[in-house]
Amino acid sequence: MNKTLVAAWLSTIVIAPTVSAIEIYKDETNSVNIGGFIDARVINTQDETEVVNGGSRINFAFSRQLKNDWQANALLEWGVNPVGSTDIVYNNRFESIQDEFFYNRLGYIGLSHDKYGSITIGKQWGAWYDVVYRTNYGFVWDGNTAGVYTYNKDDGAVNGVGRGDKTLQYRNSFGDISFAVQTQLKNSTFYTCDNENITQEACEELLATGSDAAQQVDYNYTYGGAVTYQATDKLVLTAGVNRGEFDVTFGSGRTSKAVDLIYGVGITWGNFKHNGLYASVNVNKNKNHDTDNIGRLIDEAVGMESLFSYKFDNDIRTLFSYNILDAGTNYVIQPNFNADPKDNFKRQFFVVGLHYVFDPETVIYLEARRDYSDFTSADKAQQARMELSEDDGIAIGIRYSL
Repeated sequence: MNKTLVAAWLSTIVIAPTVSAIEIYKDETNSVNIGGFIDARVINTQDETEVVNGGSRINFAFSRQLKNDWQANALLEWGVNPVGSTDIVYNNRFESIQDEFFYNRLGYIGLSHDKYGSITIGKQWGAWYDVVYRTNYGFVWDGNTAGVYTYNKDDGAVNGVGRGDKTLQYRNSFGDISFAVQTQLKNSTFYTCDNENITQEACEELLATGSDAAQQVDYNYTYGGAVTYQATDKLVLTAGVNRGEFDVTFGSGRTSKAVDLIYGVGITWGNFKHNGLYASVNVNKNKNHDTDNIGRLIDEAVGMESLFSYKFDNDIRTLFSYNILDAGTNYVIQPNFNADPKDNFKRQFFVVGLHYVFDPETVIYLEARRDYSDFTSADKAQQARMELSEDDGIAIGIRYSL
């Protein structure tokens, strides 16, 4: 493992995917860096125009030199909301309710060595993200088709493909090849019922009556791995896999299993921050890995993300992205929510953007999305709900990185 791997490992885990940091303390043994960015934008989508937060965050990275060339590392990262989010609620009187200013994004601790690699424990970017993050440089519309932000565009915490909860991860490299392997050591139990309008408590009570319309689901350990090959100074090849398992117990005592699986490859040319051409594409196939826009588990789907950009000498960067996640028809594996057997799920959209890079840490941007998704259903009310979170849009904003 070469001496730059520790820095590369840190940048992979802290990935935004763009990383910058300021050293705020350093002595012969310890160092502390502060990183993150503030992003605010004006966005027009779904027939509304609003000032919104652009995923702003702040992190603190700690490093301590130990004996025998070992190093201890830790990171804490919080999402922040610099633009505010206050709602008016009426319940016999008017009240003003604000969302939390801070929320947890990442937190881990680990050891690293130039020869023996690194091992980390905590909430951290999954090995699967190594395969696909290079198409995730758009500021406004994340890919959402690479199997990272699962369970209706959440952060991938449950199955470890995004910012995985309770993750144990090992990384190392040999020459031009680096790899990551991981497992999530967790115990998760929830209840599902063949009825959309039912609480978890009521569903658990229905399970106790012996009804097969209620199920207990245990979704515990997951496993994943990824390999990255730096073929040349510009060409990068990636491949990876992630697997989990649902254990389902019906009210009658009958049991079944469902495997959550995703695997795929990626190819990248260039460096997004450098002048010139940048191109990246990844493809994946997944099973029981994600949900549609109203929470129904998708049986099988194929996804692709792509990003092409060109940064000119005058600091203007153009970008184009095409993303698709296609499950086709008959994609819902259980009869929950009275799903139509011929519902179609295809998330598909283009993004074009124009960035002016004052410097690598200060960018003004304009990005627009054109949606071509197909959520056809005989139930027009459900189709409308599916379409609600997918729409055309345009946004202008500024990102200030530390």
